[in-house]
Amino acid sequence: MSKQVKKLVMTALFMALCCVATMVIQLPSPTQGYVNLGDCVVLLAGWVLGPWYGMAAAGVGTAMADVFLSYAHYAPGSLVIKGLMGLLCGLLAHGEVPRSRRVVTGIMAEGWMVCGYFGFSSLLLGKGLAAAASIPGNLFQGLVGLVSALALYEALNRSRALRALT
Repeated sequence: MSKQVKKLVMTALFMALCCVATMVIQLPSPTQGYVNLGDCVVLLAGWVLGPWYGMAAAGVGTAMADVFLSYAHYAPGSLVIKGLMGLLCGLLAHGEVPRSRRVVTGIMAEGWMVCGYFGFSSLLLGKGLAAAASIPGNLFQGLVGLVSALALYEALNRSRALRALT
């Protein structure tokens, strides 16, 4: 199989994983509601696929989940916000990099997610400063996504599965 075809297949797989992890894997949250593992796959997409394919997988996969979950008004925001998370992780921590770089890029990407959704909700959805109420939940979502992505990346790396993926 050519390298380009393999990249496209892996991108489609990560799109589906982003969508399913967002829709199906929901954990109760102390900040009311639940958190999902979509951010875990978003970060992994950037780290494993690189910037452009990671951006496509993260953005499209989470936007599809929003549409399927009847939150279509969030889909454009998710497409951009989560896509840029994948891009950031891919640009700064793709390939053989120290674990500390993945931690830093994950923190940066999750910080962008919190700010991005606040801006999207307050400005484009018209919630104004009331959108700040979602910040604690998004911070917790980001923490869960980062910790789970780091753990899963390490497990995949130790099992040598990452070599098969790329």
